[in-house]
Amino acid sequence: MTFYKDKVVWITGASSGIGEALAYTFTKQGSKLILSARRENELERVKKKCALADDRILVLPMDVGDIGRVHEHAQKALTHFGGIDILINNAGVSHWTKVKDLSLDVIRKIFDVNFFGGVVLTKAVLPYMLGRKQGHIVVISSILGKIIVRKQAAYTATKHALQGFYDTLRIEVQDEGVNVLLVCPGFVRTDVARNSLNRDGVAINQDNEKIKKGLDPLYVSERILNAMVKGKDEIIVAGFPEKMGILLRRFFPSLFALFMRKGKLL
Repeated sequence: MTFYKDKVVWITGASSGIGEALAYTFTKQGSKLILSARRENELERVKKKCALADDRILVLPMDVGDIGRVHEHAQKALTHFGGIDILINNAGVSHWTKVKDLSLDVIRKIFDVNFFGGVVLTKAVLPYMLGRKQGHIVVISSILGKIIVRKQAAYTATKHALQGFYDTLRIEVQDEGVNVLLVCPGFVRTDVARNSLNRDGVAINQDNEKIKKGLDPLYVSERILNAMVKGKDEIIVAGFPEKMGILLRRFFPSLFALFMRKGKLL
């Protein structure tokens, strides 16, 4: 796809999972990359596998949840390549805790990473895109932006918030040449479960069988690139149970709630 050739693509959460897969997929399309995540050593590993010349890839370590430094990182990214064509807000963190046990500190951390960090990053890059009247903002949301499950109230809340914020942004900027794509994955083979936080804000370090059997991140990344080329507003990349959950909640909300209470759907 010549659509992506020489485009500057900034990916957060690029050290693993969907973000890492996107780095490889964009590399095949001839893009220039900015890779961000907290773990610099993992970013360097991804950079090495991309095998791009140093003038076509930048490793920019950052913690998206450190809101106060997001503009600083954005300025570095914009300066390095002279701009950003595609911003992919992929960084995220989940939890595995009932609401009654969930501390406000953990809730704030999840919102800072999943919602506020990406919003601040978007606002930092958006003026450049609007000035050029072109650009693409991709937000990796989740099917949990449309449905709910037990023990993930804060995570689900951030994904619902992303839906509202970026749907609104889209109608404000689409006529000015900036496209906004919301991606709603279901179960994908990533470390999201192992990295989920417990009531004390510590990673649970446990696998989830449904996630282990989920979609290949490379498949998801390819669907994302295809959706951008087609100018889509939103895509759901998920298996049959997740899609049925979305339909059930939309058309039969009481039945959906009954299934979820009994743990018989997802």
